[in-house]
This record gives sequence, C-alpha cells and structure tokens, in this order.
Amino acid sequence: MDLKGKTIGFGLTGSHCTFAEVIPVIQILVDAGANVIPILSYAVQTTDTRFGKALDWQKKLKDITGNDMITTIVDAEPIGPKGLLDVMVIAPATGNTISKLANAITDSPVLMAAKGQLRNQKPVVVAVSTNDGLGLNGMNIGKLLATKNIFLVPFGQDSPMKKPNSLVARMDLIKETCEAALENRQIQPVLIERFKY
Repeated sequence: MDLKGKTIGFGLTGSHCTFAEVIPVIQILVDAGANVIPILSYAVQTTDTRFGKALDWQKKLKDITGNDMITTIVDAEPIGPKGLLDVMVIAPATGNTISKLANAITDSPVLMAAKGQLRNQKPVVVAVSTNDGLGLNGMNIGKLLATKNIFLVPFGQDSPMKKPNSLVARMDLIKETCEAALENRQIQPVLIERFKY
C-alpha cells in the first residue's frame, strides 16, 4: 500500500545504538509522502550516550519530519479518541518497551500512543532491538506475534556468538512492513538471518 498521505506515529525508545539505522528510515517514510510524527520515550528525550546527544537526535527528527515531537503521556492520549494515526511504528523497540506493551503497561508517551492505536484496531509495527529477545523477553515477543493488529519488522540474531540472546530487526524493512500492515498482512519471513558467519 502506498504511504503517500498516511500519518505515521514513529515511536523511538532507548536502544540508542540503533538510532543511526532508524533515522534514515524516517527520511524514507517522509520521502514516500507520509506525515511522520515523532513520539519519544523518556529515555530518548533525556539520555546522552556515546551514540549521540538527546538534543541532537531531537533536532534531526524535527528537521526531517517538520513536526513537533510528542513527549508526554498527556500529549499522546488523543491519538486514540481522535484516531490521529494510520499506522504506529515503534523503532527501535527495547526489551523494556516490548515487555510493557505485551503486558498492557502504559507508562510512556510511546506506549500510550500504541495503546490508542490498538484501541482503534489500527496497525502497530514493532522493530525489535533487545539483548534479551531469546531470554526473558522471548515470551513477550511471542505474545506480540500473536496479538491482533501488531506486526513485527523481520528480525534475527545480530551477534549470536557474543550476545546469543540478542535480537535486532532489519530497520530497512520498516517501510515495507508498514505497507503490509496497512493491508492487515504480516511481512514474511519474520525470522531472518541477520548475522553472517
């Protein structure tokens, strides 16, 4: 499905090491004609890391999308009752966010936006990025795979020898996953080989 004219809520959570992969995807969505609204977790808003400063990432998001960011639960709440989004993306989706989404915990702007989207029976696209995807978070990823209106970006082990439980989505497949999700389809295959021996 063409993304032109679609409104995409793009939730970023604190897997800071994957921001460099995710930000170019937002540009791709904008270039495809989508109206992208950034929605930031508290960690993304406030945490400077070796991968970049919080304010620098926020400036890039503003420059690319031209939209103000949703940064509070209060600002995210109208997404549900007003039906503001065609599709909601969470990328990167940390283990913390995945576990809360799978267990109906709504304590951040990103999770509130996802809750509102699911209330409207509209698609939520999740791009996993967690060091415990094959550990304690495995059951939460499984719950999301079995949940109506949640679609996963294809993912695989990114470093099976050094971090055997770690799973990361192919961020370059976010656009394609959104297009399929808008047609109520899960892009296949979901499980991919991300690491080359």
